[in-house]
Amino acid sequence: MTRRYNILLFDGFSNHCLANMVEPLRAANTLSRQILYAWRFYSLDGEAVQSSSGLVVTPHDALNDQSGDVLIVMPSYGYLKLDNRATIRALLTAARNHGRLAGLDTGSWLLARAGLLDNHRATIHWDELSRFEEAFPSVDAVQERIVIDGSRLTCSGAMAAFDLASALIRHDHGPLLSMEVAHLLMSRGAADPYALPLKSEDTLVNRALAVMQGNLEAPLPIKDVARKIGCSQKKLETRVQAELRTTPQALYRRLRLNLARKLVEETEQSIAEIAGRCGYENASAMTRAFKAEFGRTPTAFRIGVPK
Repeated sequence: MTRRYNILLFDGFSNHCLANMVEPLRAANTLSRQILYAWRFYSLDGEAVQSSSGLVVTPHDALNDQSGDVLIVMPSYGYLKLDNRATIRALLTAARNHGRLAGLDTGSWLLARAGLLDNHRATIHWDELSRFEEAFPSVDAVQERIVIDGSRLTCSGAMAAFDLASALIRHDHGPLLSMEVAHLLMSRGAADPYALPLKSEDTLVNRALAVMQGNLEAPLPIKDVARKIGCSQKKLETRVQAELRTTPQALYRRLRLNLARKLVEETEQSIAEIAGRCGYENASAMTRAFKAEFGRTPTAFRIGVPK
């Protein structure tokens, strides 16, 4: 099921914040070859808005009575000038038409002014946190990068927007896709362990990932992976299941097939050559595994045949 994000932009919004929210969603679609996420841009009146660095965005429409799964409110700079009746009235109307509300950067202020964060934990750009606490005593203001409290989502700034998008992908589609998105975008944010390329917060799982990624062409038995990282196969299976909700065998296969997909898409190597590089005895064996994982054969994937 496609999740629909409506992004409400105001003059002075941050390009960086916008990209860090949308690009992970786009990457999730790219990697899954499905439309997991769709998004549209709005302003209050449907007129073009200009970012803090001068980028002009023409929205799809005015916000009006648009509906969706998530409304993202993104004012960034100059948010106090937006703290007026027209903005609050529009947010209250929009809140009835969206399952979840997200305040990015200083968007939390506008949601709080509308009473939409009352009795919720929330954060805001840390430069504004003290003012935020004083202005909205009914909000449990916390100094955190992201806060997900039921149907209310808030983040503290542009870099944290990536963390929020990653957390949403992880919640919706599991940790493997979230890690693969981070790997594709080459994120190296230390605050969120799932933003590190193909790494988890479990050091033993990290070591297993490193061994697997170093042995894609000649895959090792799982018992040998466990031996190399100094634990039993049972312990490795338990930790991978707890951390990534899968088995070591399935994780290893996913890594090999991700490499196969990359080679199919980006090189002109034959399917037989790719099979050898990804640890398969022949092209037929890889083709069966590839189709089971991605819904298409490597050849169909290469020429762009839809599922």
